[in-house]
Amino acid sequence: MGKSKAFYFDGGAATYVGTAILAWLITFFTAGILYPYSVVLYQRWRAKHTYINGYRLIFVGSAWALFGNWIKWFFLIIITFGIYSFWVIPRITKWKTENTDFDPAWTPDSAF
Repeated sequence: MGKSKAFYFDGGAATYVGTAILAWLITFFTAGILYPYSVVLYQRWRAKHTYINGYRLIFVGSAWALFGNWIKWFFLIIITFGIYSFWVIPRITKWKTENTDFDPAWTPDSAF
């Protein structure tokens, strides 16, 4: 079966590496406390380069919206020696998905 024409990704290595390094630095130097900012940074990059049926995605979530839950989850991960992360990962995935939408300013006609 061939490649899907409905889904397209145009991200490149240079912008990914820059985004990944910045996200890692934010997480590392804050000992994981500001991980929501890394999540948002990466998700915005990913959405900006993803197209479905010619429509670009946009990530509308904010780090502040995730921060309260993250502090609670982070604490639970620490006191359960990491076991609670099995529940956190699907919750963060759900949050990322619920905060991804089609970019209203982008139409297939405005491409390139």
